[in-house]
Amino acid sequence: MSKQDTRGFQLPRRRFVQGLALGGVAAGLGLWGGDNAWARPVAPRAELSGTDFELEIGELPVDYTGRKRIATVVNGQLPAPLLRWREGDTINLRVRNRLAVASSIHWHGIVLPADMDGVPGLSFDGIPAGGEYLYRFTVNQSGTYWYHSHSRFQEQTGLYGPIVIEPRDGERHGTQRDYVVLLSDWTDNDPERIYANLKKQSDYYNHGKRTVSDFLRDARRQGMSQALAERRMWNQMRMDPTDVADVSASAYTYLINGHAPAGNWTGLFDAGDKVRLRFINGSSMTFFDVRIPGLKMTVVAADGQPIEPVSVDEFRIATAETYDVIVEPAADRAWTIFAQSMDRSGYARATLTPRPGMSAEVPPLDPRPLLSMGDMMGRMGHADMSHADMGHDMSSMGDMAGMDHSAMTHGDAMPTAPLKTSPEVDMRVPQPRSNLDDPGVGLRDNGRRVLTYADLHAVDAPISPTVDREITLRLTGNMERYLWSFDGTRFSDAEPLRLQHGEHVRVVIVNDTMMTHPIHLHGMWSELESPDGSFQVRKHTVVVQPAQRISYRVSADAVGRWAYHCHLLYHMEAGMFREVVVA
Repeated sequence: MSKQDTRGFQLPRRRFVQGLALGGVAAGLGLWGGDNAWARPVAPRAELSGTDFELEIGELPVDYTGRKRIATVVNGQLPAPLLRWREGDTINLRVRNRLAVASSIHWHGIVLPADMDGVPGLSFDGIPAGGEYLYRFTVNQSGTYWYHSHSRFQEQTGLYGPIVIEPRDGERHGTQRDYVVLLSDWTDNDPERIYANLKKQSDYYNHGKRTVSDFLRDARRQGMSQALAERRMWNQMRMDPTDVADVSASAYTYLINGHAPAGNWTGLFDAGDKVRLRFINGSSMTFFDVRIPGLKMTVVAADGQPIEPVSVDEFRIATAETYDVIVEPAADRAWTIFAQSMDRSGYARATLTPRPGMSAEVPPLDPRPLLSMGDMMGRMGHADMSHADMGHDMSSMGDMAGMDHSAMTHGDAMPTAPLKTSPEVDMRVPQPRSNLDDPGVGLRDNGRRVLTYADLHAVDAPISPTVDREITLRLTGNMERYLWSFDGTRFSDAEPLRLQHGEHVRVVIVNDTMMTHPIHLHGMWSELESPDGSFQVRKHTVVVQPAQRISYRVSADAVGRWAYHCHLLYHMEAGMFREVVVA
């Protein structure tokens, strides 16, 4: 390997992908004997229920890869304890901060008063070192949610946990087993160092770039002239079709419920059981593509909200999203829960089994995906999307080499539009697509039935049946400088978005970047619309694919100052964040 190729690979590749069998529990079991600073008692039970909770933010030594690191934890646990609430109850959570720095907890997707939302600088001042804060609110919803720090990079170092809210009238779909499956990405590296590396070189962790052998393979398949034209086209646009994820398995070990792949978290079931799996993506930067090979999954809830059931083989879950699925595994074997990262650099895995000790085969990673012209150009390149992103057939892109790329320009050569043009914006999509039936890069035409937003249909009526006005926002960035923003303006330079209390607003989002962004509005629901403007589904986090235009309605029924941001942690910190004021 070259010097560039070896960055981040301080440990053997197999160790990075699979982690240690003990995962991060070595400290809890006292297996680092001989050093009292690393010997800790077994953590308390990982589930808390009721209406009154005592939570303590602190630190814990962990070891996922053979290197001792300090995690940020709640009640000595990573992930933080599962909190079980009941719809209609008033919840009291006393949070004590034992860190040497300020901290916070945000209750993701929970509709509550602004001063209970947990965003320092907006809804409250944060929890100072050695201090405490009492969160108190009534729960008027049910379903699967999660909580995490909103203070710098504490979420990346372990401060996240699941929430399950029992519905007042019982579950719509009865099951015999009910498990949380919390996905996350652990790093041995200091998050500040990861962020600094991305600022210096945005593709620092991309070890899947196309090579000479890839070019020769394409030349054999599609001809030398077409292969050269395709490479020249991407070079002229100063874009990289392998730029799917900012941080890869070179820096991450992917976890399920705090277990690395070698640790193999296991859930038991009996013959004939229906099993609910509550998937939560509590990662900082990772999209996961989830399947249970050989087993159909019936999706019954999205972001905690019930939907009309839909049967799929696979689904993509973005950072901060949740999906509830029901499976009916046959009891004569074990089943692998397989969650591969979107860039195919690594995976998390777990097992469903009728008997302890059983496990199933772990499938190989899918081919590393490539962005297509449709991901870059919207409708202008959409016809080329179905085969161009799987790494198998790039021939459809050859006819794009001779087109006028001024349609998608860079910097101050951008076409006239209600968008700030500056060194902070490196591209704009001229004709964004608005379809919701695209599963996304790496999942198209893979032979499996993959969930899309077009499949999600709420079981109840919208909160915002009418629209009083419309707001359009563009997701913008400069990849080389690692700057992210709304409308070409980073949070530090942006004015708040102001909504009038009680109004119903249609928010239109256009993604002018080549990255997929999960956009989260605090305090209010985002009611996704179909391309024809009809109500589709209620969500707290809406994924916007490259070159896509989506819209959703917001009922401005929550007075206060609210956060609105991309939930990719380093994108948020790099500027893709706005304050929303409802008054």
